[in-house]
Amino acid sequence: MRKLLGALLLLLPLASHAWWNDEWEYRKEIKLDTTAAGADIPGTVTDVPVLIRLSLGNFGYFADTKPDGSDLRFVAADDKTPLKFHVERYDATNQMAFLWVKIPRVAGAVATDKVYLYYGNKKAPAGADLPGTYDAQQTLVYHFDSQSKMPTDATAYGNNPTGTTAEQTAASVVGSGLSLTGTTALTVPATSSLRYVPKDGATLSTWVKIEGPQNDAYVLAFEDQNNVLAVGIKGDKPFVQAGAIASPTTVTAADTLAISQWHLLTLTVSQGRALLYLDGKETGNGNVDVKEIAGTFTVGGSASNNHVFVGEVDEVQVAKIARNPDYIKLAARSQGQEAPLVVYGEDAQREGQKVSYFKVTLQNVTPDGWVVIVILLVMFLIAVMVIIGKAIYLAKVSGANKEFLKEFEKLRGDPTVLDRDEKEDGDDALDESPFMPHVNEGENRYRMSTIYRLYHHGVQEMHGRVGLKSAGSRAVTTLSPQAIAAIRAVMDATLVRMTQRLQSQMVLLTIAISGGPFLGLLGTVVGVMITFAAIAASGDVNVNSIAPGISASLAATVAGLAVAIPALFAYNWLNIRIKEVNADMHVFVDEFVTRIAEHYS
Repeated sequence: MRKLLGALLLLLPLASHAWWNDEWEYRKEIKLDTTAAGADIPGTVTDVPVLIRLSLGNFGYFADTKPDGSDLRFVAADDKTPLKFHVERYDATNQMAFLWVKIPRVAGAVATDKVYLYYGNKKAPAGADLPGTYDAQQTLVYHFDSQSKMPTDATAYGNNPTGTTAEQTAASVVGSGLSLTGTTALTVPATSSLRYVPKDGATLSTWVKIEGPQNDAYVLAFEDQNNVLAVGIKGDKPFVQAGAIASPTTVTAADTLAISQWHLLTLTVSQGRALLYLDGKETGNGNVDVKEIAGTFTVGGSASNNHVFVGEVDEVQVAKIARNPDYIKLAARSQGQEAPLVVYGEDAQREGQKVSYFKVTLQNVTPDGWVVIVILLVMFLIAVMVIIGKAIYLAKVSGANKEFLKEFEKLRGDPTVLDRDEKEDGDDALDESPFMPHVNEGENRYRMSTIYRLYHHGVQEMHGRVGLKSAGSRAVTTLSPQAIAAIRAVMDATLVRMTQRLQSQMVLLTIAISGGPFLGLLGTVVGVMITFAAIAASGDVNVNSIAPGISASLAATVAGLAVAIPALFAYNWLNIRIKEVNADMHVFVDEFVTRIAEHYS
């Protein structure tokens, strides 16, 4: 028995890390929450198409997929069974996708149901199955692809419209939609599959948005010469009209539509009973007597061009059965801009390894954020070069100063004997790059000494004052107070120039200190704006969709601080070193002037 339990324990990790196909590098866990805290679906629903929205916020791996998303695959919770799906839109550039996956069974009141989205196989052929995403009872589905002028039926029945002048909108509740101005309707001719049969029932459904009250407008309608079955809006209330065209039965909803907001409007008719739903909730019902209708199907009006509708519609769907309330509620809770049914989980790599959070952050950075980060990277490299170069420079200056002062302090008598004639301007050595070797250091070991430059300029000025009789002998050995003051003035001027050279390029560090955080903040603000715009366009509003985008936006601020903090520490340290050198120069000027005043008095 113990051996059996041990074997089972060994198998558990293997089961938890199962991988559907090793040719796919990544997968994403997607949970379906039907509890009261989620979609609140009490009953079980079968063969239902569920909308999966991918955006910058919840999916940062568009770069790891094929540009058209043809390597995407959906697998059931057993991690073995492929699921049928299709792609309504896949935009890897703008990091947005709308995918429809057919879930064989969605259990009610559970939060453990899930599916896996596999991606990351550049050699994978297209695996989408557009008509297979819907069951045989679904006879019409219009997604309104903005790339084509006329909508096409996504089901296998091919119930396409004959024509319309209505314009498609680029942004709707799910991708693109259809804008109806009241001048025309979308008309679909009668077919054997697209008709109303009383014994079978029917379901008419669409997302709708109005900008003002309607005048007995038909949103969706079946019509022939004698009968009508329509769902429409009067004022701001949905209604159903069914029966003879001359005197139809009207069922009015109890709830109203909010202006400028999207609502899912659904009508089911079965066994003489009409049920009207608004956003998945029943809002009206009544008995109707409508005969079989084998006429036209219209969107945004009627066949006779009456009851015109003004507004926008999206996701027009018709089924030849009456869908149950849980099916309708599930559609409302998975397709809307707030979709509590779908919970986006973590991404994983093949062999069960989790994707790096650092990689997630970087892959969610927007192009604007990358521009800011690249600028900050250039600033960081410049700051590092300045820090290293200035540190080497000051080290050489301090070393040369100490060596010169050591020799100067040994002098007894004439304080000018350490001066050397220079063929070239020795001051140029202080402008040379600290990364380049100084070829003349053998000739002048004080080449990098700022104090020696003060000494040299002071001695040269003094020689000009006292004059020379011949090499090594002086004609005059005294200096007037005015001459000593002039020598001090020359050395003070040299000291100012030396200080300026010591502080050169330090302004680049101050720019990095003050400008880095502000540039980072700019990148963060722009990234947050783009993240919220992408979320608004995709309609996916939940914590899982917002968090990755915000995290990526903050990367710019982190980059700005990463530039400013080292630059701040280095600036303070280098500034102290410069002040020390500057203090030594001030002390030397006083000491040298005192010595020459004493020696040449």
